[in-house]
Amino acid sequence: MKLNWNLLSCLAFLLVGNFINAQNNTVLTDQEIKELMRKMTLEEKVGQMAQVTMDVITEGENQYVSNEPLELDQKLIRKALVEYKVGSILNTANNRARTVKKWREVLRELQALIQNETPNKIPLIYGIDAIHGATYTAGATFFPQQIGMAASRNLDLVKQAAAITAYEVRASDIPWNFSPVLDPGRDPRYPRLWESFGEDVYLTSQLGIQMVKGYEGDQNDISNKYKIASCLKHFLGYTITASGKDRTPAVISDIDMKELHIPPFKAAIDAGAHSVMISSGIINGVPVHASKPIITDLLKDELGFKGLVVTDWADIENLHKRDKVAATMKEAVKLSVNAGIDMSMIPYNFDFCDHLIALVKEGAVSMERIDDAVYRILYVKNKLGLFQQTSFSRTDYPDFGGKKHGKVAYDLAVESITLLKNKEAILPLKKGTKILVAGPNSNSMRTLNGGWTYSWQGEKVEEFAGEYNTILEALIKKAGKKNVTYVEGVSYDHKGKYWQEKDMNIEAAVKAAENVDMIVLCLGENTYTEKPGDLHELAISPNQVALTQALAKTGKPIVMVLNEGRPRLIREIEPLAKAIVHIYLPGNYGGDALVAVLYGDKNPSGKLPYTYPLFTNTLLNYDYKPSENQSKMSGVYDYESEFAVQYEFGHGLSYTTFAYSNLKVNKKTFKGGDTVQVTVDIKNTGKVTGAEVVQLFVSDEYASITPDNKKLKGFQKITLAAGATKTVTFELGNEAFSFINAELRSVMEKGDFTITIEKLIEKITLEEDFELK
Repeated sequence: MKLNWNLLSCLAFLLVGNFINAQNNTVLTDQEIKELMRKMTLEEKVGQMAQVTMDVITEGENQYVSNEPLELDQKLIRKALVEYKVGSILNTANNRARTVKKWREVLRELQALIQNETPNKIPLIYGIDAIHGATYTAGATFFPQQIGMAASRNLDLVKQAAAITAYEVRASDIPWNFSPVLDPGRDPRYPRLWESFGEDVYLTSQLGIQMVKGYEGDQNDISNKYKIASCLKHFLGYTITASGKDRTPAVISDIDMKELHIPPFKAAIDAGAHSVMISSGIINGVPVHASKPIITDLLKDELGFKGLVVTDWADIENLHKRDKVAATMKEAVKLSVNAGIDMSMIPYNFDFCDHLIALVKEGAVSMERIDDAVYRILYVKNKLGLFQQTSFSRTDYPDFGGKKHGKVAYDLAVESITLLKNKEAILPLKKGTKILVAGPNSNSMRTLNGGWTYSWQGEKVEEFAGEYNTILEALIKKAGKKNVTYVEGVSYDHKGKYWQEKDMNIEAAVKAAENVDMIVLCLGENTYTEKPGDLHELAISPNQVALTQALAKTGKPIVMVLNEGRPRLIREIEPLAKAIVHIYLPGNYGGDALVAVLYGDKNPSGKLPYTYPLFTNTLLNYDYKPSENQSKMSGVYDYESEFAVQYEFGHGLSYTTFAYSNLKVNKKTFKGGDTVQVTVDIKNTGKVTGAEVVQLFVSDEYASITPDNKKLKGFQKITLAAGATKTVTFELGNEAFSFINAELRSVMEKGDFTITIEKLIEKITLEEDFELK
């Protein structure tokens, strides 16, 4: 039965907010999408390729500032959606979270306008950065940031977190999420390291698959009212800049591109991801947004990506204004669209549309390229079911922000916590211990969450997260007010980046230490992301060092809590702490999770997702090349060229102990196409139940390209009761033994390989060369 929208639209909007396509109630066929495209004018097609930010269409003094309370500007929304026929909106207004009610009200109004006042009634697709929960929705459940998820090594919990995020984002009527980040975080200086899954390619790939399946479902049915379209970012090579600063040039070899940067994206594309965001970076002198070899030849053709390709924020404009590869904005549009961009995150004006229309009419951009872009956009909108329904009943989401979702966030926070040091078994704390709580991160919900939390830089967290516990509040709740003394000692300034001497009260902290048994010292960073997070010095701030040194002189044992998005150097103060607990950016439940670990109610099980550096000039990854650790080489002088790090990738302690034994392989020699089975026994030799991450590494002893030290090729997280033993099995396919050779082919070369689990090793031999297809 065909429905007449003109008769039913107002009633549908008022009663249930469901928008029904005038032609049918099922997802469009491919032929129907193409038929729709034949009806569209050039202006409509170009409009579908445009995306502007929310502030452009709201009432306010200008396009950058919206009034509060937030209201749509009727003139501006018609300019965007009717005149320019814009197909997508993103972000929030005034850089702040909104209630579910406000999101639904705004988006329903926008969709209703499209249905009532545009000829082809093509629904809007709204996108948001919901990277550790529904970032811009008040009351949503917030999880650890990706770096903490990686530390947990818990694939199931990561998938659950993504599924809950999808549920709560969709409850806000938003169907598209700019997540996950699949750029390996291999440079500790980089300000977006915490948005990554850490330095390892295999770990990033496995967790990326779980995030995509959590967002989209196992069958990638994103028309499901509890699922959303994922967006892989930032394709490609975004995090490996020469300077360590955001959006600065990188030099990446073809081999590294294939070994390090492509695999996580390929895995997620194979898992069914529906969209990809392009990197804001410059690789080998070419901005990625202008690179046809990367966007079209690699992403669309070689990797077979059929979905929507979107720019990052203002990055077509940046080709002209920042990167200087286009003399005019019009030329920038031509470069990027011809390179393969489907949708432009403009975000503040409509110049992109005017320029692209002119370019098509001049023959500088082909209609074939426009149609390819528009088809991809309509394909994703159709898969989301937006042609049939853009809003579901609020009652469909009873678990939004509730205890059920909170339990998963809490569990993931607990499992992310990484015990780096526990000298003399000072942890867990004993009941009745009198504690001094100090440090700039001790009483802050902002620092527990990090950036992209209720706002871009996370500076508005305290306004929204009052119901949750800071570290201090959680400690008081657990230990009792009489056992907890609080003196911050050092504070962040109002900008959140630098330190103010006037806010230092180190002497008061030292004085307070006289009457306690132990000091819980909470150090790290304030919130940041992207360019505001760039830094000149990786070492932790001098004021935090001074606070630590002063407190250490009191003789009271220090439990150091690191609450940071990247590994700030702690070489000077690490020896002063009896215990060090790394919590990364654990989210709203981080304070409670930490205290449960400190008191032994929970046993820590996190493992470092990156190598924690010791020196500024030794920023190596665990999979370094042999020449980067020449101290191991007989007869070579060691001019401070060893692999000197604070803590190695994969390090993490427990309150119990584990013994590894009986490492076995099912074949000592193998051929290409074979699967190598590896088994190992793990026994809990301590007195309490604990979870252990069993990590398997492979080393190629000799190769035509100098091999890596070792590579992670398998991990499993298991829980064992005291005294229990479990046999863990790994199945290693050809990918575990392959590398990219000088001809850029994925190959296995005959010779010896070493399999390492904990301190156990097994040698196996590949009988003949083999090329992977």
